[in-house]
Amino acid sequence: MPILAVDAYTSQEWFDREQERIFSRTWALAGFAEDIGEPGQYRSVQAGLNNIFIVMGRDRRLRAFHNICRHRGTQLLRAVGNTQRAIVCPYHDWTNDLEGNLVSVPNRESEFPDLDMACLGLRQASVDRWRGMLWVHPDADAGSIMDWFGEVEPHLGPHHVDGLVEYDKGRTEHVIAANWKIVVENYIDGYHLGHLHSGTLAMYDHSRIESGFVGPHFAFWEPLAPEYAENVERNAPYPLVVPADRAGAWVPMLFPGIGLGETESSWSLFHVTPLAPDRTRVVIRTKVAAASSWAFTRQSIRSSGFWSGRVSGKYSGDSSDPMASGDFMAEDIYACEQQQRSLQSPYFRHGPSSVSGEAGVRRHQELVREWVEGGP
Repeated sequence: MPILAVDAYTSQEWFDREQERIFSRTWALAGFAEDIGEPGQYRSVQAGLNNIFIVMGRDRRLRAFHNICRHRGTQLLRAVGNTQRAIVCPYHDWTNDLEGNLVSVPNRESEFPDLDMACLGLRQASVDRWRGMLWVHPDADAGSIMDWFGEVEPHLGPHHVDGLVEYDKGRTEHVIAANWKIVVENYIDGYHLGHLHSGTLAMYDHSRIESGFVGPHFAFWEPLAPEYAENVERNAPYPLVVPADRAGAWVPMLFPGIGLGETESSWSLFHVTPLAPDRTRVVIRTKVAAASSWAFTRQSIRSSGFWSGRVSGKYSGDSSDPMASGDFMAEDIYACEQQQRSLQSPYFRHGPSSVSGEAGVRRHQELVREWVEGGP
């Protein structure tokens, strides 16, 4: 008996409920901590039904607000930028300072003689920092982000993320023609690793996977295959960011859709954003050790981080064939999109689920159903 019916992956009604009951009630990723470093800099993020922006005030404090003018609801800021000294509504020029206070209303005396500006500051949201990332929550009193991630943190990699630097060629964006849950389920499916990726991820020992849920979050670790571990420093694509004796892949999926590809030589962020019942955006950003450019050019172009791009393996030279490209991201996208297409067939039926390799998939589906049908 399937945990989620087909319409959970295809219907607009189910998608809308997920937006309301999951993505509007959990912490949402807003970027790296270094993305906002100066007063006036801001970033906005869609958190389910809520558009929220983080801005650094003149006191260098980070604050989060709902991106809604208190006059008529116009969205105040675009995705990324610098507001300099104030936040001005593009519709009627109502102006807030960087701390969210309403400070100016055009024609206030004649048009709004009884206006109490003190009551019309921007609606606050919550912002917090965790593992080098910025997070927002729609509630102003959401509390510490450790209430959400604290249990899973001991199961993550030993990486010191603040000491790494973003690799300028490590940022990619993909729009996948599949439901977001198919993308997440593929990420946490250990059963497919030694099959779909038999050539592209051969550097890891898939027979020694340790995985399971910690609260709502999925934890995953696997070591390097012995032939790669023998000389990990030579085989790694970039300088090591963990001790050689701890080499391997920590690949958690934080509920509802933030993957971390934490490997011996890189640390990658895998940000899943649902766009429609059959469309998902994935943004990948990668950090590596701070090293000179020559240190990277002498390394292989292979990336050892999950979902990070091309690795050495079964590359046939035909880049038009995702199953022969040597790129495991292309392999996964192909598999996800094929699954989504099959859901439209009247002949589709859910098949059996593997005992251990797909246990995480089943638990993720249970979590989604719990949140959508009643809340945690």
